[in-house]
Amino acid sequence: MRQRTEWFDLPDALRDAITARTGEILDARTVSEGMNSPLAATLRTTDRVVFVKGTPNDHAGVVTQGREAMINPHVRPVAPALLWHIEDTAGWDVLGFEHVEGRHPDYAPGSPDLPAVVAAVDALGALPCPDLPIKDENRWRSYLDGNDPSPFAGSALLHTDYRPSNLLVVDDGTARIVDWAWPTRGAPWIDPACLLVWLIAFGHTPDQAEAHAARTRAWKTATPEGLDLFALANVRLWDDIAGHDPQDWTQRMSSAAQRWAHARGVSTPS
Repeated sequence: MRQRTEWFDLPDALRDAITARTGEILDARTVSEGMNSPLAATLRTTDRVVFVKGTPNDHAGVVTQGREAMINPHVRPVAPALLWHIEDTAGWDVLGFEHVEGRHPDYAPGSPDLPAVVAAVDALGALPCPDLPIKDENRWRSYLDGNDPSPFAGSALLHTDYRPSNLLVVDDGTARIVDWAWPTRGAPWIDPACLLVWLIAFGHTPDQAEAHAARTRAWKTATPEGLDLFALANVRLWDDIAGHDPQDWTQRMSSAAQRWAHARGVSTPS
């Protein structure tokens, strides 16, 4: 992640454009969590709190922010609402969301947060999917060792990135899904499968993780062959990520993908 840009370090024209949408800003606090946005802050006004994220227009993140703005009307039942989008002002692109007061879930075995997380994934699986440029069979093709990616095709709306920082557990006990950088169209069981690899990385056995995934309606559409192929793709994906970015969490995800594939009897030759 780039170093965060503080509110008062933004260009005056951009702060004026944001204030025109929010009203007088009484307090601005930089958010430390998250990976990609140079600007991430909560802005407190006289009558509400707004979460803003932004990036300079010459940053690659402007593309993913455009995706977030595009998909938001379709995911509001499970995600914070986008209030406004400032494009190309003082060289910046900024999104303003309703602020959701919550905390990131605990993925450890036995965590009381797990039912809410699974319920959010299940609820997303019931939403209609708009026509999206990103198709899951294309995203994973390079990790399939030449295998046919068609089992990943489908018409479901997918998030695909279930790291704990991409969910918020709120006061009513439900979970909201945030950071929609890669909205994807694909087979409905893929999102529960993406979640289960994270659960394994946080201490679940593969059987325990699959049991949580099985609590979603989408999981019932999975075939053993499709899951085996997805397990292989995850090994390749996380090996690649960990190789290029050898942090503790990427190494844990690589190991988790390996454990899932091994539990399913999937061969992963070098």
